[in-house]
Amino acid sequence: MAGKTKRGVILMNLGSPDSVQVKDVRAYLREFLMDERVIDSPYLWRSILVKGIITPFRAPKSAEAYSAIWGEDGSPLVSITYQQQKELQQQIKEPIEVAMRYGNPTMKAAYDRIHAANPDLEEVVLFPLYPHYAMSSYETAVEHAKAVHKKGKYPFSISIIKPFYNDPGYITALAESIKPYMNGGHLLFSYHSIPERHIQKSDVTGNHCLAAANCCETDSPAHAFCYRHQCYATTRLVTELLGIPKDKYSVSFQSKLGRSEWLKPSTTLRMEQMPQEGIKNLLVVCPSFVSDCLETLEEIGLREKENFLKAGGESFTFIPCMNVQPVWINAMAGLIGN
Repeated sequence: MAGKTKRGVILMNLGSPDSVQVKDVRAYLREFLMDERVIDSPYLWRSILVKGIITPFRAPKSAEAYSAIWGEDGSPLVSITYQQQKELQQQIKEPIEVAMRYGNPTMKAAYDRIHAANPDLEEVVLFPLYPHYAMSSYETAVEHAKAVHKKGKYPFSISIIKPFYNDPGYITALAESIKPYMNGGHLLFSYHSIPERHIQKSDVTGNHCLAAANCCETDSPAHAFCYRHQCYATTRLVTELLGIPKDKYSVSFQSKLGRSEWLKPSTTLRMEQMPQEGIKNLLVVCPSFVSDCLETLEEIGLREKENFLKAGGESFTFIPCMNVQPVWINAMAGLIGN
């Protein structure tokens, strides 16, 4: 920040439909699910699956789900990302723009805006707002940003912030976001699930991930790209910082799509099981996300809460994402660095 390189910053998040109308949700789902890093099937089969089977049936249901969380400013995820931009701009002098991997504002629009307003920029720091590495989130965001940068022939270079699942600032911010809600209940870390084959495809060793029961605890170069390992690492670091005993927390994975094997245990299944195990007071946090969105507000805060209470649970507390909490904005500034 001090002098030699003229920089800008782009915050990159997942994205949302432009509205809750079925046509806009349909367009968003098509763009999202046609991504070869999200549904990693051959193009023809992926096209039939997404355009002919998934989207026609899912778009109306998703539109209804989005309607339950849509605010005056539109999508919570997009709105909160702009709020993060505003708060972060108070701490750093570099210009900051916002981009989404899917939907608006696009990556090209963000590059164009930051270049037009600051034609002498030499470097743009890309900040994918994904704490953990996964081919269907962090990797696709980075590769898309690189491709748009190359095609646009922009004069500035780009540098990319790595997954920050174990960054001390992030861990502290996540722990601080949880602390006000701790009431002696059981804390569930519910991470977004991904197909097991994605874990194996990202394994740079070719023979470590999911090959042994303790693969996530056994040191390996694969861990730099292993979503499952990084989720468990985040959980361990946060619970150590908060001093939570091992019998007072657990991990699950939400938002499965399709019939293939995804990471387990399933959050939905755990909602049914935990009350029968004597867990009646439940707190749920979703560390895959730094901004509240459909998968936190509607899926966890509404549907899974209902499932837990129907199964015999007595108290369910959804812990909001870090959003614009000052300690998280400080951590963001720290990740951007000098």
